[in-house]
Amino acid sequence: MLFSDVVLASDTVRATRSRKTKIATLAALVRAAAPAELAPVVAWVSGELRQGRIGTGWRTIASMETTPASVAALTVSAVDTALSELATVSGAGSANRRKELLAALWRAATAEEQSFLVRLLTGELRQGALTAIVAEAVAQAADVPLELVRRAHMLSGQLPVTAVAALTGGAAALGEFRLEIGRPIQPMLASPGATLDETLAEFDGEVSVEHKMDGARIQVHRDGSRVWVFTRTLRDITASVPELVQLVAGLDCTSTVLDGETLALDDSGRPRPFQETMSRFAEVSSTRELLLHPYFFDCLHLDGQDLLDAPLSERRIALTKVAAEHSIPALIRPDAEAAAEYFDGALAAGHEGVMIKSLTAPYAAGRRGRAWQKIKPTHTLDLLVLGAEWGYGRRTGYLSNLHLGARDPETGEPVMVGKTFKGLTDALLHWQTAEFPRHERARDEYTVYLHPELVVEIALDGVQVSPRYPGGVALRFARVVRYRPDKESADADTIDTVRALLP
Repeated sequence: MLFSDVVLASDTVRATRSRKTKIATLAALVRAAAPAELAPVVAWVSGELRQGRIGTGWRTIASMETTPASVAALTVSAVDTALSELATVSGAGSANRRKELLAALWRAATAEEQSFLVRLLTGELRQGALTAIVAEAVAQAADVPLELVRRAHMLSGQLPVTAVAALTGGAAALGEFRLEIGRPIQPMLASPGATLDETLAEFDGEVSVEHKMDGARIQVHRDGSRVWVFTRTLRDITASVPELVQLVAGLDCTSTVLDGETLALDDSGRPRPFQETMSRFAEVSSTRELLLHPYFFDCLHLDGQDLLDAPLSERRIALTKVAAEHSIPALIRPDAEAAAEYFDGALAAGHEGVMIKSLTAPYAAGRRGRAWQKIKPTHTLDLLVLGAEWGYGRRTGYLSNLHLGARDPETGEPVMVGKTFKGLTDALLHWQTAEFPRHERARDEYTVYLHPELVVEIALDGVQVSPRYPGGVALRFARVVRYRPDKESADADTIDTVRALLP
């Protein structure tokens, strides 16, 4: 398959808002790919690299000025091979070698292919081909049920791997995916809830009410003496968290997979700031005296038995059996008064609020359905930082007022919904001013405009109708809570979620 076929399909998807057209276009592309081409093609149209990070920064990529080829001759295989070689370059002279490899790739690419590569390698390929749409395209191309693709994707953790199985082995191959200890699965996520009483009523009281902790999501796997620890984005951080490894290795079981949060505590036992917890994930040489404490809330496997399809009520029994001492406190089937007291207690203990989970629901990746809902005292949204204005007064010389955007669920493009400088501490102002230029796409006299890569958690009192911003809504009394280095741009809240907060 020619690389230009992928570029043409991407352009078609970008040019339409029709979900049906997007899926049909991508399904035709996937169907035409050879088995060896499926993984890179599916990764690219999802806006990702099969190789993960390739060690080349945005400035290097964006500064490529090689004359484009006049004829499209690059193949999918040739591009994938070049990216694989880029990902493996290391050691002395690696920077120059990467430039040589990029230049060779650019010389072989047409102008349209060069543009696609810039957007792909810089995380700018927001063409509306979100993972959910690509999954539907894979199901259509392979003529298999969508639920089979979704489940296989959850278990494999990688949509390209799922696509290869679907297109080469059909439903039978997808059905062979199992929870594999040591291979992370896509996590189940919570949706914002309305009020405590409304959410309790929605589930008719069949709920587990748990503390919503201000920590970092972890998924731990154990098989005998081997332990793995993964982040929310499925990154392996085992080497960075020896205290968690030691704790899990000491649990009374042979094998298990646990889902939970981890956070650092101060001397009084209250949670430390989220950024301090995340600092432990940065590298192997992180500060060891800042110990992490795990708080598990789900058990997906225990001693040979997979529990994904079991209701939460059964999974909690397994969790209590294997890690009762390290599980998040929970109330099972509380009445409204008890739940309200528990909510107040969670806030008093320094947590964000509570999670309300259906006791009858199985474990399913993503936010499909509303089986898990988070209740906080104020609304919070995870938004994209689109830019920042230079400050004045005591903030002169610092990037301050943030431009905030939500994600369009159809196109993947950011939609601006407001600005704020509230909640920015001196430490955050220093950090923003140093960090934002690394994500810069343009600037003028007043503002530095960013590639939408950074996710920030924003607290707000509500949303109001406003013609000022493209989404037709504006945030009310927005203030910065924290940055979310554990989340990627695709994890940001959608404009639909923002609009749902309108009175």
